[in-house]
Amino acid sequence: MTHLVDSGQRSLGVTFPNEHEATIQVWAPLAKYVAIKIYGHPTALPLTCEELGYWSLTTSQIKPGDLYTFKLDGQEEYPDPVSLCQPQGVHGPSQAVDTGIFRWTDDSWKNPALESYVLYELHTGTFTEEGTFQSLESKLDYLKALGVTAIEIMPVAQFSDSRNWGYDGVYTYAVQNSYGGANGLQHLVDTCHKKGIAVVLDVVYNHFGPEGNYLGNFGPYLTDKYCTPWGKAVNFDDAWCDGVRRYVLENALMWFRDFHIDALRLDAVHAIKDFSPVHILQELRQKVDELMAATGRQHYLIVENDLNDPRYIDPLSEHGYGMDAQWNDEFHHALRVAAGEATTGYYADFDGLNHLAKSYKDAYVYDGQYSVVRNQFFGGKAANNPGKQFVVFSQNHDQVGNRKLGERSSQLYSFDALKLLAGAVLVSPYIPLLFMGEEWGETSPFFYFVSHTEPELVEAVRQGRKEEFASFHSNGEDVPDPQSRETYQQAKIQWKLIDQKPHRILLHYYQTLLALRRELPALAHLDRTRLNVDTDPKTETLVLHRWHDDQHVVCLMNFSKQAQSITLPAVGEPDANWQKLLDSADERWQPESASGTSEAPESVTSTGTVLCPPESFILYVQPHEKSRFHLPDPISQGLYLS
Repeated sequence: MTHLVDSGQRSLGVTFPNEHEATIQVWAPLAKYVAIKIYGHPTALPLTCEELGYWSLTTSQIKPGDLYTFKLDGQEEYPDPVSLCQPQGVHGPSQAVDTGIFRWTDDSWKNPALESYVLYELHTGTFTEEGTFQSLESKLDYLKALGVTAIEIMPVAQFSDSRNWGYDGVYTYAVQNSYGGANGLQHLVDTCHKKGIAVVLDVVYNHFGPEGNYLGNFGPYLTDKYCTPWGKAVNFDDAWCDGVRRYVLENALMWFRDFHIDALRLDAVHAIKDFSPVHILQELRQKVDELMAATGRQHYLIVENDLNDPRYIDPLSEHGYGMDAQWNDEFHHALRVAAGEATTGYYADFDGLNHLAKSYKDAYVYDGQYSVVRNQFFGGKAANNPGKQFVVFSQNHDQVGNRKLGERSSQLYSFDALKLLAGAVLVSPYIPLLFMGEEWGETSPFFYFVSHTEPELVEAVRQGRKEEFASFHSNGEDVPDPQSRETYQQAKIQWKLIDQKPHRILLHYYQTLLALRRELPALAHLDRTRLNVDTDPKTETLVLHRWHDDQHVVCLMNFSKQAQSITLPAVGEPDANWQKLLDSADERWQPESASGTSEAPESVTSTGTVLCPPESFILYVQPHEKSRFHLPDPISQGLYLS
C-alpha cells in the first residue's frame, strides 16, 4: 500500500483540495454499503467502492465546519475514523476541517539540530490552570528564558471527556477539543517557532483507546495474532494490514506537513508487532524522508523503546529502522537507585553508581548481561550510536505518574539531592528532558487520571491500578481514584511557587546549568567517545570527565549523606588548574535554612583533592576563564509569566 500514501497531501477522511468541493475517502473493506450523512442534509450520500476496501466520493455538499457521520451497510452511524475534530466528544459526530486555511508565519523557521534539543515534557491539561493550547502559549517566554529549545507535548488525540494523559486517544487524527482543537494546535506551533522553540508531539501507534473506539466497525484495525498489554495488537502484518499501515503513515505525515510539528515521539514501539518484510517504522522513515526532500524541512522520529535494541535507531542503510533517537529509561533507573531509590520492581536490576557510570559510557546498562527482573540475558550494544540518539531524564510522566502516589522527586529527595539529580542529567552526553515543574521542585503529585463515561470501564481502570501496585511502590495507602476530578486537579502544576524560596533558587540553578551546557563546548558536543567516568561505591561518588578540543570539564557527584574527598584527574598542561564554575552547595544555591555551604576551592591543581559536601554536584573546567561565562538573569515571575 505504500504507493497509496502521498507524502504531499492527506487523502483519507474528508479533505478539501479546492474551495468548491471535498474529497471523501474511508477504508471499510468488509462493508457492503457506505454512505456519508451530512448534518442538515435530508439524505445520506452513497460512496463508491474502490480497490482494496476503500470507498470514495467527490462532492460540493460538505463544507468546513459541517458535522457528519458514516453509515455502514444501511445500519448504524459512526464518526469518521480519520476525523480531525470531535466537537461533541468521542461518541458524537465528526466535524469537517480544512487544515490548509491556517495562515502560517514560520516560513523562516529551521528545526534545530537534534543534539541542541533541550526537551521539556508537558501535559496540556495540567500545565496551566486553563489547560489549553492558548494558555500554554503564555508560558513560552518563560521556557525560552529557562533554556528550553523544544517542548514535548503528551498525546492530544481525542479522548473521552476532558481528563486523560492522552494515551487513551481513539481518534488518532483529531486534536482534543477541550485543548483548542486543530486550529489551536496550529497556532501554538506557529507561536513556538516564532519564539525559537521546536515542538515534539507524542503519538500512540501501539494501541488505540477503549471508549468511543469504533475502528473495528470499519475494518480489522486489530489482530489477535499477538497479545499486548492492551489486548489485541494493532494490525501491522495480518490480513488487511495495508489499510492500517496507511492509516498510521498518513497520520504521522499529517502532523509534520499540516501542523508543522518538528518531531514525533512514538509511544512504546516495543509493543508494535510487525513481521512484514518492511517494518512499519522503516516504512515511516522512508515516507518522512520523502516529505523532507519535498519540503526542505527537517523532522525527527523519537521512540520510546525498552528493548535495548540498537536496530531501532540504526540507519536504514545499516538495516536498521532509522529512528533518530530513543528514550533511555535505564539511565533514569540507575540514577534514581544511586540517589537512594529502593530496588523493587524494575529498579531491582540496577545497582546505582556502577550502572550509572555504564549508562554514561554505553547508553544501555543492559547490552547482553543477565537481567534478574526479566530472567534472561538482555539487550544489545549501541557502540556506534552517537549521544544525540538517546534522551535521558531524572523524571518524566511515566516515572512519576506510575508511582502509586504520583510523587515527584521533590517529595522523595532532599533539596540538595534535587540539584545533584539535575546536574547528573544535564552534563550527560545525551539529549536532556525535563518534566514540567521539575525545574522549580514542583510539589504537586502527577497521578494517572481519566474521565471515562462508561461505568464498567471506569471500574476496570480503578481495579487495574490497584493490581498494578500490589507489589511495587506500595506502602499501604489507597490508590488515588483515576476517575476523580480531584485527582486531576491535584496534578496541575503551581506556577506561584517559582516566586517562593526555595523553588526560585532551584529554578535559577536549572537555568544556570542549562546555560553552562549550552556555552561549554565540552558539554554542548554530545560525543560519548570523549568521556571518562570513575566511581567509588564505598564513598558513593562519581567523577565524570568530558572534553572537546582543548577544553575539559570534570563533574564531581557525591551521592552519599556525608562529605567525601574526590581527586581530580590529571589532564592538560602540567601546571594547568581546574577552575570551579558551579557548586551546588554554594551559598547562592542554598535555602536560608541550610546548615552550611561548600568549602570546595575556586581553583584546584591537576590531581588535587576536593572535599565535596553531602549530596552535591561540583563542576570544574580547564582551560577557561570564569569571566567568559555569564550567569543568566534569574527568571522573573513578573517578566516571563502572564
